[in-house]
Amino acid sequence: MDPLSPASWSLSESAGVFALCALTITVLGIWITRVVDQLADRTGLGEAVAGAVLLGASTSAGGAVLSVTAAWKGHPELAVSNALGGIAVQTLFLVVADLAYRRANLEHAAASVPNMLQNALLITLLGLILLTPKLPDVSLWGIHPVTPILLGLYIYGIHLVRGARLYPMWKPSVTRETREDTPDEISAMPSLPRLWITFLLLLIGLGFAGWVLAPTANNIAVKTGLSQTAVGVLLTAVSTSIPELVTSIAAVRRGALTLAVGGIIGGNAFDTLFTAASDIAYRPGSIYHTMTADVILWVSLTLVMSSILMMGLIRRQEQGPGSIGWESVTIMVLYFLGVLLLLADMNG
Repeated sequence: MDPLSPASWSLSESAGVFALCALTITVLGIWITRVVDQLADRTGLGEAVAGAVLLGASTSAGGAVLSVTAAWKGHPELAVSNALGGIAVQTLFLVVADLAYRRANLEHAAASVPNMLQNALLITLLGLILLTPKLPDVSLWGIHPVTPILLGLYIYGIHLVRGARLYPMWKPSVTRETREDTPDEISAMPSLPRLWITFLLLLIGLGFAGWVLAPTANNIAVKTGLSQTAVGVLLTAVSTSIPELVTSIAAVRRGALTLAVGGIIGGNAFDTLFTAASDIAYRPGSIYHTMTADVILWVSLTLVMSSILMMGLIRRQEQGPGSIGWESVTIMVLYFLGVLLLLADMNG
């Protein structure tokens, strides 16, 4: 048997490769945060849009490759659970970033119309994914009609987010703890071509790590007897979401609070496209109709978590328990409740 094939690896070897990939994703994720923050200022996109498109896409590269590869190889459960489980854990990571910012609640300090609009886009995309398994199981060239709709909605949503930044119809009240998106000194930054080249190289590195992670995760599922949903939600979704945790905390440390929140929420909206891309890669038919009850439960839970985050962004509680708001506490409780339900279902 080929020693380079993950199927020939022992559980310990698979775990070692898994950990190495997760470490690679972490290191590249820290590096790419600085690059995207500088690109936001250099290009004039602003932190919210750059966080949604550039940071969201780049930190999601590993997860995107993993989901598409899993779908192509006939593992739709792993593909979908990784894509949608990642959104839940990244929403939880926003609570961790909130804890890292000690002055006030992150939802208060980073309040912006683009971030709220991105969250509304995320809720819309998740709702559409949750609806699709109840629609007729039809496909054209193996692609369900909802897939191009998801892609079109995302593009239109990003257009609205950019418009909300350039021509806002209303603004949140500015308080002493509000941190607005103000560009840094551009003269001290690398040139724009150099920033783009660095960004693309880091993007390729993150994608390669996700490509290696896919068969490794499936091998762990086989050798441990865990379901692919459990591996997708508890292992691959967490490991491929590490860049979001690292980049959000790094952005908070840099004072780029809008980038921190925009990177998480925008990355979550981008992650819904994993499902669309996986549907294209999954040749037997509609991947939405392979969604298990556990996956549907997780999407529903993520939808509730995202709605509560929206309430926090609108309410803007300045201080709460331990410097985080009650919305963040609720999101944390909901996530771990979902993990307990998933584990209970496995044991049952």
